[in-house]
Amino acid sequence: MEQRAGSFQKDNPAVGRFLKQRCTLLWHCFVTLGAAVYLQDGPDDRHAPGPLRLGRPTRHAASRLAAQIQVQARAKHNDGQKTVIITGASSGLGLATAKKLAQTGEWHVIMACRDFAKAELAAKNAGMSPANFTIMHLDLASMESTKQFARAFRASGRRLDVLVCNAAVYLPTAKEPTFTADGFELSVATNHLGHFLLVNLLLEDLKKAAAPRCIIVGSITGNTNTVAGNVPPKADLGELSGLVMGGTGQTASMIDAKEFDGAKAYKDSKVCNMLTMRELHRRYHDETGITFASLYPGCIASTGLFRNHVQLFRTLFPPFQKYITKGFVSEDEAGERLAQVVSDPRYNKSGVYWSWSRESGIFENEVSEEVSDAVKGERLWELSEKLVNLKVAEKALQTA
Repeated sequence: MEQRAGSFQKDNPAVGRFLKQRCTLLWHCFVTLGAAVYLQDGPDDRHAPGPLRLGRPTRHAASRLAAQIQVQARAKHNDGQKTVIITGASSGLGLATAKKLAQTGEWHVIMACRDFAKAELAAKNAGMSPANFTIMHLDLASMESTKQFARAFRASGRRLDVLVCNAAVYLPTAKEPTFTADGFELSVATNHLGHFLLVNLLLEDLKKAAAPRCIIVGSITGNTNTVAGNVPPKADLGELSGLVMGGTGQTASMIDAKEFDGAKAYKDSKVCNMLTMRELHRRYHDETGITFASLYPGCIASTGLFRNHVQLFRTLFPPFQKYITKGFVSEDEAGERLAQVVSDPRYNKSGVYWSWSRESGIFENEVSEEVSDAVKGERLWELSEKLVNLKVAEKALQTA
């Protein structure tokens, strides 16, 4: 067949030229489309199992994107509204919270999301008024994207009243780790290191608000003083050996440097989130007046966070939580709870881990022994600061 095709093209040079032109055109279309997807969101297989290393957008493309975002944000600037940044606001808890706050008209929500088109459609479907939200690109798995976001937000001229660190990836069935372009395992990069860098870069912006807050979403699975926190594999950062290795240029798939476990990687990252909140409170609350808090809004069993779990789990988990444990919380109710912690003057206490019960409503919950370990919290901070090259990032932002 190959010989016949070759002979046909040889005997009919016009047809051969036509086929070559069409193939060339098709190839350029694929390249252009691939580049567009890559520059907007990164590779689509970022959550695929296997020892994958992810790419990141070029500095020129990122600068172009930042300029577009600044124009959009300035166009919607309203001095009468407070501003809240919510990471991961295109679905689940983040979207539900964005909707609740935007509906009041008192808040302008910056939806910080990796997938711009997805966020735009989600906001439209949620009935959010375009006057009350702005979508800004942020891929927390990329330290460069996180720095670009901070630069773009500051250049927009908006004040920042509240920062909500909500975005997370959960890869419970992954057999092999996925590594980002910066060399970090995807869960710890997105859930912890990206947020750690973002909070630190936006501290100066938060300081200027009248009643600033920084909320980092925690998880019951990261607290081993609970029944859910004792379901294997349990969260345990060990001696932070994996982060130590990362600081020396080595690659570790887990924070404790042990064998990779996707479910544990998520739980460990949530411990890091809660430790970071407590360390932020210790370092900056008295000096700046910023309220730092964490929360667990309840078991949102039907959330897209579980999209990478096995089908049987996704089928059985929601009714189990709804009818057996009675711990089920809808995305809408969870969003209302987080919006409460963002905006209610009664919940401005710093250093607190908020939870809810059906009987008493919101209350200050206790954290596990590991989360309350101040020495480990300080050590985690020091290692994270080094891994994200914080001093250099802060200096670059100041001179931008």
